[in-house]
Amino acid sequence: MSQKDNRPSGDRHPLGRFAPGLIGFTDDVLFGQVWERAEISAKERSMITVACLVTGGNVEQLRYHLVRARDNGATRIELVEVITHLAFYAGWPKAMAAMAVAQEVLGSEED
Repeated sequence: MSQKDNRPSGDRHPLGRFAPGLIGFTDDVLFGQVWERAEISAKERSMITVACLVTGGNVEQLRYHLVRARDNGATRIELVEVITHLAFYAGWPKAMAAMAVAQEVLGSEED
Protein backbone atom coordinates (compact mmCIF):
# COMPACT_ATOMS: atom_id res chain seq x y z
CA MET A 1 0.00 0.00 0.00
CA SER A 2 1.44 3.38 -0.91
CA GLN A 3 1.63 6.13 1.65
CA LYS A 4 -1.04 8.11 -0.15
CA ASP A 5 -3.41 5.14 0.13
CA ASN A 6 -2.69 5.00 3.86
CA ARG A 7 -3.82 8.58 4.52
CA PRO A 8 -6.97 9.14 6.59
CA SER A 9 -8.63 11.54 4.16
CA GLY A 10 -11.81 13.49 3.74
CA ASP A 11 -15.05 11.76 4.63
CA ARG A 12 -13.20 8.65 5.85
CA HIS A 13 -11.61 10.71 8.65
CA PRO A 14 -13.83 11.13 11.74
CA LEU A 15 -13.39 14.93 11.58
CA GLY A 16 -13.75 15.16 7.78
CA ARG A 17 -17.20 16.71 7.74
CA PHE A 18 -16.80 18.67 10.96
CA ALA A 19 -13.45 20.31 10.14
CA PRO A 20 -12.85 19.91 6.41
CA GLY A 21 -10.17 22.63 6.33
CA LEU A 22 -8.04 20.94 8.97
CA ILE A 23 -8.42 17.55 7.30
CA GLY A 24 -7.67 19.12 3.91
CA PHE A 25 -4.40 20.56 5.25
CA THR A 26 -3.62 17.21 6.84
CA ASP A 27 -4.16 15.37 3.56
CA ASP A 28 -2.69 17.90 1.13
CA VAL A 29 0.15 19.48 3.08
CA LEU A 30 1.18 17.10 5.85
CA PHE A 31 0.65 13.72 4.18
CA GLY A 32 0.66 14.97 0.58
CA GLN A 33 3.74 17.19 0.67
CA VAL A 34 5.72 16.80 3.90
CA TRP A 35 5.53 13.01 4.17
CA GLU A 36 6.36 12.63 0.48
CA ARG A 37 9.65 14.55 0.65
CA ALA A 38 12.57 12.31 -0.37
CA GLU A 39 15.22 13.71 1.97
CA ILE A 40 14.43 11.14 4.68
CA SER A 41 12.64 7.81 4.38
CA ALA A 42 9.06 7.13 5.37
CA LYS A 43 10.38 4.80 8.10
CA GLU A 44 12.52 7.59 9.52
CA ARG A 45 9.59 10.03 9.38
CA SER A 46 7.41 7.49 11.17
CA MET A 47 9.94 6.90 13.94
CA ILE A 48 10.39 10.67 14.40
CA THR A 49 6.61 11.10 14.54
CA VAL A 50 6.23 8.31 17.09
CA ALA A 51 8.98 9.90 19.20
CA CYS A 52 7.28 13.30 19.08
CA LEU A 53 3.90 11.83 20.02
CA VAL A 54 5.42 9.95 22.95
CA THR A 55 7.31 13.05 24.10
CA GLY A 56 4.13 15.11 23.99
CA GLY A 57 2.04 12.44 25.69
CA ASN A 58 -0.28 12.23 22.66
CA VAL A 59 -1.32 8.61 22.92
CA GLU A 60 -4.58 9.22 21.01
CA GLN A 61 -2.71 9.71 17.73
CA LEU A 62 0.00 7.21 18.64
CA ARG A 63 -2.22 4.26 17.68
CA TYR A 64 -2.49 5.41 14.06
CA HIS A 65 1.20 6.29 13.79
CA LEU A 66 2.41 2.99 15.25
CA VAL A 67 0.50 1.15 12.53
CA ARG A 68 1.81 3.59 9.93
CA ALA A 69 5.36 3.06 11.24
CA ARG A 70 4.96 -0.71 10.81
CA ASP A 71 3.61 -0.14 7.29
CA ASN A 72 6.66 2.04 6.61
CA GLY A 73 9.11 -0.69 7.67
CA ALA A 74 9.70 -0.11 11.38
CA THR A 75 9.70 -3.32 13.40
CA ARG A 76 7.95 -3.87 16.70
CA ILE A 77 11.37 -4.23 18.33
CA GLU A 78 12.55 -0.88 16.94
CA LEU A 79 9.40 0.90 18.08
CA VAL A 80 9.60 -0.61 21.57
CA GLU A 81 13.24 0.51 21.74
CA VAL A 82 12.32 4.06 20.69
CA ILE A 83 9.73 4.27 23.47
CA THR A 84 12.12 2.72 26.00
CA HIS A 85 14.81 5.24 25.07
CA LEU A 86 12.35 8.11 25.43
CA ALA A 87 11.53 7.12 29.03
CA PHE A 88 14.76 8.84 30.02
CA TYR A 89 14.13 11.99 27.98
CA ALA A 90 10.34 12.41 27.86
CA GLY A 91 9.50 10.98 31.26
CA TRP A 92 8.62 7.61 32.66
CA PRO A 93 4.82 8.13 32.80
CA LYS A 94 4.68 9.15 29.12
CA ALA A 95 6.77 6.16 28.09
CA MET A 96 4.70 3.76 30.17
CA ALA A 97 1.45 5.10 28.68
CA ALA A 98 2.92 4.89 25.18
CA MET A 99 4.21 1.35 25.77
CA ALA A 100 0.75 0.21 26.85
CA VAL A 101 -0.66 1.57 23.58
CA ALA A 102 2.20 -0.03 21.62
CA GLN A 103 1.52 -3.42 23.20
CA GLU A 104 -2.17 -3.10 22.36
CA VAL A 105 -1.49 -2.03 18.76
CA LEU A 106 1.58 -4.10 17.92
CA GLY A 107 1.04 -7.17 20.04
CA SER A 108 3.75 -9.07 21.84
CA GLU A 109 5.15 -11.06 18.92
CA GLU A 110 7.04 -9.79 15.88
CA ASP A 111 5.22 -10.64 12.66
